[in-house]
Amino acid sequence: MEFRELSVIGAHVIGIEPIPDGRGFFARAFCEAEFADRRLCSHFVQTNLAHTDRVGTIRGLHYQTAPHAEVKLIRCIRGAVWAVCVDLRADSPSYGQWAGAELTAENRDMLYVPAGCAHGYQALRDDTEVLYSVSTPYAPRYERGVRWDDPAFGIEWKYGGEVILSDKDASWKGYRL
Repeated sequence: MEFRELSVIGAHVIGIEPIPDGRGFFARAFCEAEFADRRLCSHFVQTNLAHTDRVGTIRGLHYQTAPHAEVKLIRCIRGAVWAVCVDLRADSPSYGQWAGAELTAENRDMLYVPAGCAHGYQALRDDTEVLYSVSTPYAPRYERGVRWDDPAFGIEWKYGGEVILSDKDASWKGYRL
């Protein structure tokens, strides 16, 4: 597996290293030992699948607060997304910064989002599916979110057309750094 650090401390884009043969290829999609060697979370308690019908749809930016702060490991298995994480850890050198990665079914990359960071993504194609694992079960009382277009972060979204949001995601307030 190939780990590329992002500007948000602790966030990574993780790529596969395919071993081709006459049938196609083989690659490890996850390796507990490699994650642990890099001091990344290697224990996930739930895996979720999200299907998005229309390009431009944004899901997020979501996070959970302590003691239920969660690590997320995100992969696009159909279509394409622009996935971002925003550092909300006040003691982090990258506090208030964001990083993004284009995840596609073709590149098979994953985004590792550390605990204390908000996460969201925008569908870059119709009929897109994202598979993501979390380190902590969903805890509604600890769920939080920030606006996708919050000027405090200045996230550069890849799709410039119509943005589609859920009512919940449209209701998130601005974040004060």
